[in-house]
Amino acid sequence: MQKVIVTGGAGFIGSAVIRHLIANTSARVLNVDKLTYAGNLSTLDEVTQSERYGFLQADIGDAPVMEQAFNSFQPDAVMNLAAESHVDRSIDAPADFIETNIVGTYTLLQVARQYWQALALEQQKTFRFHHISTDEVYGSLGETGLFTEATAYDPRSPYSSSKAASDHLVKAWFHTYGLPVVVTNCSNNYGPYHFPEKLIPLVILNALDEKPLPIYGSGDNVRDWLYVDDHAEALVLAVEKGVIGQTYNVGGNNEYTNLQVVEAICTVLDELRPRANGDSYKQLIKFVEDRAGHDKRYAIDATKITQHLGWRPRENFSSGIRKTVQWYLNNSQWWKPIRALKYQGQRLGSNGKR
Repeated sequence: MQKVIVTGGAGFIGSAVIRHLIANTSARVLNVDKLTYAGNLSTLDEVTQSERYGFLQADIGDAPVMEQAFNSFQPDAVMNLAAESHVDRSIDAPADFIETNIVGTYTLLQVARQYWQALALEQQKTFRFHHISTDEVYGSLGETGLFTEATAYDPRSPYSSSKAASDHLVKAWFHTYGLPVVVTNCSNNYGPYHFPEKLIPLVILNALDEKPLPIYGSGDNVRDWLYVDDHAEALVLAVEKGVIGQTYNVGGNNEYTNLQVVEAICTVLDELRPRANGDSYKQLIKFVEDRAGHDKRYAIDATKITQHLGWRPRENFSSGIRKTVQWYLNNSQWWKPIRALKYQGQRLGSNGKR
């Protein structure tokens, strides 16, 4: 794999993938990103001087621009991480999710198929279209059980429904046209450079500002937490060694309730940045009205990618959350402009029934 197009490369997971590719492979990378509210090129400061890195500001739904990008860059692989990804925003503005996650993926598939079909036979055999998706497409689990690659899709939010649709499109392009695809579905990511509308960075930054730490409902919703650098490593492994037409679930094997996650953050902050009044940050926890259609539990069975590709996460939740908190403490120059100009911590997803 010598040349890779990474769509959504200025986002949270996409930027982690690019940093991994530049640091640990010899691949040339073209980052294609529309730079919507969550796209931030400063997440890539450490790689921008590399001669193997390039950037194109573009929408994956713009077919002529994408065709030109493919034809000029001549990629061996595409890693599609371009997506609207916040459930709360999908409740308030679902149209953006339909346009990017479904129509955008369709457009990208068409461009990739036309490009792939024009390649020489040997190049066709090695080309890959890797679609990165979420475990939310599987719906909600009960108290027991795990999502496997055979779990039926049962999405509950506009976000997860749009990602489910995009997954089906990718698989259809494999079965119908023979496009060599690989799909991965991941659990909840966390780590450095996470846009602060998501739970973990929101709680860290609210705590530092002495603001309430909001938890939906009673805080008993369960998620499987995956450190973003571990995920990036899994994604590169999947595009390099994954079997065409296969899906791989990627999870951290770290199931925690939202309340446990917030309390863990508070414990680390109590140690690393004690409050002036001597109280624990846990005193700032505030339970708020639950999200509409809030799935109860997600949990990934990552046996397949472990057994077939040899991937295992390096971080457990304890080590990963400490690294994450420390990163935000050390990098206020990254998140302060975002909090000032893009997102101040306000409640999102207030539309919809509860």
